[in-house]
Amino acid sequence: MRLGTTLPQFGDAADEVARIGEFAARAEEAGAASLWVGDRLLAAVDPRIGYGGTDTIPVEFRRALDPFVLLTLAATATSRATLGTSVLVGPLYPPAVLARSLTTIGALAPGRLLAGLGIGWSPEEYAGAGLGFDARGARLDELLDGLDTLWSATPAPLTGPRFPLPAVHVETPRPRPSVYLSGWSEGALRRVGRRADGWLPVGRLPSADLGGQASALLKFRANIDAAAAEAGRDPAQVGTALRVNVAAGLDAAEIADGVRRLVDATGFTDVFVDPMYAAPGIDASLDLLADLVSRTA
Repeated sequence: MRLGTTLPQFGDAADEVARIGEFAARAEEAGAASLWVGDRLLAAVDPRIGYGGTDTIPVEFRRALDPFVLLTLAATATSRATLGTSVLVGPLYPPAVLARSLTTIGALAPGRLLAGLGIGWSPEEYAGAGLGFDARGARLDELLDGLDTLWSATPAPLTGPRFPLPAVHVETPRPRPSVYLSGWSEGALRRVGRRADGWLPVGRLPSADLGGQASALLKFRANIDAAAAEAGRDPAQVGTALRVNVAAGLDAAEIADGVRRLVDATGFTDVFVDPMYAAPGIDASLDLLADLVSRTA
Protein backbone atom coordinates (compact mmCIF):
# COMPACT_ATOMS: atom_id res chain seq x y z
CA MET A 1 0.00 0.00 0.00
CA ARG A 2 1.16 3.51 -0.84
CA LEU A 3 -0.60 5.65 1.77
CA GLY A 4 -1.02 9.39 1.41
CA THR A 5 -2.97 12.25 2.91
CA THR A 6 -4.50 15.57 1.99
CA LEU A 7 -2.86 18.88 2.82
CA PRO A 8 -4.73 21.01 5.38
CA GLN A 9 -6.70 23.35 3.13
CA PHE A 10 -10.24 24.02 4.30
CA GLY A 11 -11.95 25.60 7.29
CA ASP A 12 -9.75 26.52 10.23
CA ALA A 13 -6.72 25.12 8.37
CA ALA A 14 -6.66 28.43 6.50
CA ASP A 15 -5.24 29.99 9.66
CA GLU A 16 -2.22 27.68 9.41
CA VAL A 17 -1.23 28.34 5.81
CA ALA A 18 2.25 29.46 6.92
CA ARG A 19 2.84 25.90 8.17
CA ILE A 20 1.90 24.07 4.97
CA GLY A 21 5.52 23.58 3.95
CA GLU A 22 6.28 22.24 7.42
CA PHE A 23 3.30 19.90 7.20
CA ALA A 24 4.38 18.57 3.80
CA ALA A 25 7.95 17.94 4.94
CA ARG A 26 6.91 16.22 8.16
CA ALA A 27 4.24 14.15 6.37
CA GLU A 28 6.80 12.90 3.86
CA GLU A 29 9.22 12.12 6.69
CA ALA A 30 6.45 10.20 8.49
CA GLY A 31 5.98 8.00 5.42
CA ALA A 32 3.30 9.70 3.31
CA ALA A 33 3.65 8.49 -0.28
CA SER A 34 1.41 11.23 -1.65
CA LEU A 35 0.04 14.66 -0.71
CA TRP A 36 -3.19 16.01 -2.19
CA VAL A 37 -5.19 19.20 -2.58
CA GLY A 38 -8.78 19.90 -3.62
CA ASP A 39 -10.39 22.84 -5.38
CA ARG A 40 -13.17 24.95 -3.87
CA LEU A 41 -13.73 28.40 -5.31
CA LEU A 42 -16.63 29.44 -3.06
CA ALA A 43 -19.49 28.08 -0.95
CA ALA A 44 -22.99 29.25 -1.84
CA VAL A 45 -25.25 30.38 1.02
CA ASP A 46 -28.28 28.76 -0.65
CA PRO A 47 -26.79 26.25 -3.09
CA ARG A 48 -28.74 24.94 -6.04
CA ILE A 49 -26.86 21.66 -5.58
CA GLY A 50 -25.41 20.59 -2.25
CA TYR A 51 -22.32 18.57 -1.50
CA GLY A 52 -22.28 14.78 -1.68
CA GLY A 53 -25.97 14.34 -2.38
CA THR A 54 -27.13 16.69 0.37
CA ASP A 55 -28.79 20.09 0.07
CA THR A 56 -26.05 21.92 2.01
CA ILE A 57 -22.33 22.63 1.77
CA PRO A 58 -19.95 21.83 4.67
CA VAL A 59 -19.02 24.87 6.71
CA GLU A 60 -15.35 23.98 6.16
CA PHE A 61 -15.70 24.93 2.49
CA ARG A 62 -16.48 28.53 3.42
CA ARG A 63 -12.73 29.00 3.82
CA ALA A 64 -10.53 27.45 1.15
CA LEU A 65 -6.86 27.89 0.32
CA ASP A 66 -5.67 28.04 -3.28
CA PRO A 67 -4.62 24.59 -4.53
CA PHE A 68 -1.80 25.84 -6.76
CA VAL A 69 -0.20 27.81 -3.93
CA LEU A 70 -0.39 24.80 -1.60
CA LEU A 71 1.16 22.50 -4.19
CA THR A 72 3.96 24.99 -4.72
CA LEU A 73 4.69 25.09 -0.99
CA ALA A 74 4.62 21.29 -0.83
CA ALA A 75 6.84 20.93 -3.90
CA THR A 76 9.57 23.07 -2.37
CA ALA A 77 9.40 21.24 0.98
CA THR A 78 9.47 17.63 -0.28
CA SER A 79 11.56 15.44 -2.54
CA ARG A 80 9.79 12.08 -2.88
CA ALA A 81 6.03 12.26 -2.34
CA THR A 82 3.63 12.38 -5.27
CA LEU A 83 1.79 15.71 -5.36
CA GLY A 84 -1.77 15.38 -6.58
CA THR A 85 -5.02 17.25 -7.10
CA SER A 86 -8.25 15.52 -6.12
CA VAL A 87 -9.65 17.25 -7.90
CA LEU A 88 -9.29 20.47 -9.82
CA VAL A 89 -12.59 21.55 -11.34
CA GLY A 90 -11.12 21.35 -14.80
CA PRO A 91 -13.71 23.25 -16.86
CA LEU A 92 -13.12 26.39 -14.75
CA TYR A 93 -9.67 26.79 -16.33
CA PRO A 94 -8.68 27.66 -19.91
CA PRO A 95 -6.10 25.16 -21.19
CA ALA A 96 -3.29 27.70 -21.53
CA VAL A 97 -3.79 28.99 -17.97
CA LEU A 98 -3.91 25.50 -16.47
CA ALA A 99 -0.97 24.29 -18.55
CA ARG A 100 1.19 27.16 -17.26
CA SER A 101 0.30 26.56 -13.60
CA LEU A 102 0.88 22.82 -13.80
CA THR A 103 4.11 23.25 -15.78
CA THR A 104 5.51 25.56 -13.10
CA ILE A 105 4.68 23.16 -10.27
CA GLY A 106 5.95 20.24 -12.32
CA ALA A 107 9.29 21.99 -12.71
CA LEU A 108 9.53 22.32 -8.92
CA ALA A 109 8.72 18.62 -8.43
CA PRO A 110 9.96 16.78 -11.54
CA GLY A 111 8.05 13.58 -12.21
CA ARG A 112 5.98 13.91 -9.02
CA LEU A 113 2.91 15.90 -10.13
CA LEU A 114 -0.39 14.14 -10.74
CA ALA A 115 -3.09 16.43 -12.15
CA GLY A 116 -6.50 15.10 -11.14
CA LEU A 117 -9.42 16.76 -12.92
CA GLY A 118 -13.21 16.58 -12.58
CA ILE A 119 -16.25 18.52 -13.74
CA GLY A 120 -17.39 19.73 -10.31
CA TRP A 121 -20.87 19.89 -8.85
CA SER A 122 -21.47 23.54 -7.90
CA PRO A 123 -23.35 25.84 -10.33
CA GLU A 124 -22.32 28.80 -8.19
CA GLU A 125 -18.63 28.02 -8.67
CA TYR A 126 -19.15 28.08 -12.42
CA ALA A 127 -20.97 31.39 -12.11
CA GLY A 128 -18.09 32.71 -10.01
CA ALA A 129 -15.75 31.90 -12.91
CA GLY A 130 -18.13 33.54 -15.41
CA LEU A 131 -19.20 30.23 -16.96
CA GLY A 132 -22.42 28.35 -17.56
CA PHE A 133 -23.04 25.05 -15.81
CA ASP A 134 -24.17 23.13 -18.90
CA ALA A 135 -21.96 21.07 -21.23
CA ARG A 136 -19.36 20.51 -18.52
CA GLY A 137 -18.30 17.17 -19.99
CA ALA A 138 -17.73 18.68 -23.42
CA ARG A 139 -15.79 21.52 -21.83
CA LEU A 140 -13.58 19.02 -19.98
CA ASP A 141 -12.93 17.10 -23.20
CA GLU A 142 -11.85 20.31 -24.92
CA LEU A 143 -9.62 21.15 -21.97
CA LEU A 144 -7.94 17.74 -22.23
CA ASP A 145 -7.49 18.21 -25.98
CA GLY A 146 -5.93 21.60 -25.29
CA LEU A 147 -3.50 20.25 -22.70
CA ASP A 148 -2.45 17.47 -25.07
CA THR A 149 -1.72 20.04 -27.76
CA LEU A 150 0.03 22.58 -25.52
CA TRP A 151 2.18 19.86 -23.96
CA SER A 152 3.19 18.32 -27.28
CA ALA A 153 6.61 18.83 -28.82
CA THR A 154 5.23 20.64 -31.87
CA PRO A 155 3.11 23.82 -31.63
CA ALA A 156 -0.33 23.41 -33.18
CA PRO A 157 -3.62 25.34 -33.12
CA LEU A 158 -6.40 24.70 -30.61
CA THR A 159 -9.48 24.28 -32.75
CA GLY A 160 -12.27 23.75 -30.21
CA PRO A 161 -15.18 26.21 -29.98
CA ARG A 162 -14.46 27.36 -26.40
CA PHE A 163 -10.69 27.85 -26.40
CA PRO A 164 -9.59 28.53 -30.01
CA LEU A 165 -5.92 29.50 -30.32
CA PRO A 166 -3.42 29.71 -33.14
CA ALA A 167 -0.25 27.67 -32.75
CA VAL A 168 1.64 28.97 -29.71
CA HIS A 169 4.80 28.21 -27.76
CA VAL A 170 4.33 26.87 -24.21
CA GLU A 171 6.97 25.51 -21.86
CA THR A 172 6.51 21.73 -21.91
CA PRO A 173 7.00 19.83 -18.64
CA ARG A 174 9.52 17.01 -18.77
CA PRO A 175 7.88 14.65 -18.18
CA ARG A 176 4.36 16.03 -18.52
CA PRO A 177 2.15 15.51 -15.47
CA SER A 178 0.01 12.42 -15.32
CA VAL A 179 -3.66 13.33 -15.80
CA TYR A 180 -6.20 11.39 -13.73
CA LEU A 181 -9.95 11.93 -13.95
CA SER A 182 -12.74 11.52 -11.43
CA GLY A 183 -16.33 10.50 -12.05
CA TRP A 184 -18.91 7.74 -11.71
CA SER A 185 -21.24 8.20 -14.67
CA GLU A 186 -20.95 5.97 -17.71
CA GLY A 187 -19.62 8.84 -19.80
CA ALA A 188 -17.06 9.83 -17.18
CA LEU A 189 -15.80 6.26 -16.78
CA ARG A 190 -15.47 5.82 -20.53
CA ARG A 191 -13.53 9.07 -20.71
CA VAL A 192 -11.08 7.72 -18.14
CA GLY A 193 -10.61 4.52 -20.11
CA ARG A 194 -10.21 6.29 -23.46
CA ARG A 195 -7.76 9.00 -22.53
CA ALA A 196 -6.71 9.38 -18.88
CA ASP A 197 -3.60 8.12 -17.12
CA GLY A 198 -5.77 7.05 -14.21
CA TRP A 199 -8.97 7.23 -12.17
CA LEU A 200 -9.76 8.98 -8.87
CA PRO A 201 -12.57 7.11 -7.08
CA VAL A 202 -13.79 7.87 -3.55
CA GLY A 203 -14.50 5.64 -0.55
CA ARG A 204 -16.05 6.66 2.77
CA LEU A 205 -15.55 5.72 6.41
CA PRO A 206 -17.33 4.69 8.48
CA SER A 207 -19.41 2.38 6.33
CA ALA A 208 -21.98 -0.23 7.27
CA ASP A 209 -21.18 -2.04 4.02
CA LEU A 210 -17.51 -1.85 3.05
CA GLY A 211 -17.99 -4.93 0.90
CA GLY A 212 -20.68 -3.14 -1.06
CA GLN A 213 -18.42 -0.12 -1.51
CA ALA A 214 -15.65 -2.34 -2.81
CA SER A 215 -17.97 -4.16 -5.19
CA ALA A 216 -19.22 -0.88 -6.62
CA LEU A 217 -15.68 0.40 -7.07
CA LEU A 218 -14.67 -2.77 -8.91
CA LYS A 219 -17.75 -2.55 -11.14
CA PHE A 220 -16.87 1.02 -12.10
CA ARG A 221 -13.26 0.01 -12.70
CA ALA A 222 -14.41 -2.80 -15.02
CA ASN A 223 -16.21 -0.19 -17.15
CA ILE A 224 -12.96 1.79 -17.37
CA ASP A 225 -11.02 -1.30 -18.39
CA ALA A 226 -13.54 -2.12 -21.12
CA ALA A 227 -13.37 1.41 -22.52
CA ALA A 228 -9.57 1.31 -22.46
CA ALA A 229 -9.50 -1.97 -24.36
CA GLU A 230 -11.97 -0.63 -26.93
CA ALA A 231 -9.66 2.35 -27.47
CA GLY A 232 -6.68 0.06 -28.04
CA ARG A 233 -5.10 0.85 -24.68
CA ASP A 234 -3.74 -1.53 -22.07
CA PRO A 235 -6.12 -1.27 -19.07
CA ALA A 236 -3.21 -2.10 -16.78
CA GLN A 237 -1.61 1.20 -17.77
CA VAL A 238 -4.60 3.16 -16.40
CA GLY A 239 -3.89 3.75 -12.72
CA THR A 240 -6.20 4.18 -9.75
CA ALA A 241 -5.70 6.40 -6.69
CA LEU A 242 -8.41 5.81 -4.08
CA ARG A 243 -9.45 8.72 -1.88
CA VAL A 244 -10.96 7.79 1.50
CA ASN A 245 -13.08 10.49 3.15
CA VAL A 246 -13.18 10.00 6.93
CA ALA A 247 -15.99 11.25 9.15
CA ALA A 248 -15.45 12.80 12.57
CA GLY A 249 -15.27 10.47 15.55
CA LEU A 250 -13.13 7.68 14.08
CA ASP A 251 -9.80 6.84 15.68
CA ALA A 252 -6.65 5.66 13.91
CA ALA A 253 -7.35 1.97 14.51
CA GLU A 254 -10.80 2.21 12.92
CA ILE A 255 -9.53 4.22 9.97
CA ALA A 256 -6.59 1.89 9.36
CA ASP A 257 -8.86 -1.15 9.50
CA GLY A 258 -11.31 0.38 7.02
CA VAL A 259 -8.56 1.45 4.64
CA ARG A 260 -6.92 -1.96 4.77
CA ARG A 261 -10.21 -3.72 4.07
CA LEU A 262 -10.95 -1.47 1.08
CA VAL A 263 -7.46 -2.00 -0.33
CA ASP A 264 -7.62 -5.77 0.17
CA ALA A 265 -11.05 -6.00 -1.45
CA THR A 266 -10.29 -3.79 -4.47
CA GLY A 267 -6.56 -4.21 -5.06
CA PHE A 268 -6.24 -0.41 -5.28
CA THR A 269 -2.91 0.02 -3.52
CA ASP A 270 -2.52 3.78 -4.08
CA VAL A 271 -4.75 5.29 -1.40
CA PHE A 272 -4.95 8.55 0.48
CA VAL A 273 -6.97 9.62 3.49
CA ASP A 274 -8.71 12.97 3.95
CA PRO A 275 -8.71 13.69 7.72
CA MET A 276 -10.45 17.08 7.43
CA TYR A 277 -13.23 16.02 9.83
CA ALA A 278 -11.49 13.28 11.83
CA ALA A 279 -8.33 15.24 12.67
CA PRO A 280 -8.66 18.92 11.76
CA GLY A 281 -5.52 21.01 12.00
CA ILE A 282 -1.88 20.41 11.16
CA ASP A 283 -0.71 18.79 14.37
CA ALA A 284 -3.71 16.46 14.70
CA SER A 285 -3.42 15.45 11.04
CA LEU A 286 0.28 14.67 11.40
CA ASP A 287 -0.35 12.57 14.50
CA LEU A 288 -3.07 10.64 12.70
CA LEU A 289 -0.89 10.12 9.63
CA ALA A 290 1.99 8.72 11.67
CA ASP A 291 -0.37 6.33 13.41
CA LEU A 292 -1.95 5.21 10.14
CA VAL A 293 1.43 4.62 8.49
CA SER A 294 2.53 2.40 11.36
CA ARG A 295 -0.75 0.46 11.33
CA THR A 296 -0.86 -0.11 7.57
CA ALA A 297 2.84 -0.81 6.89
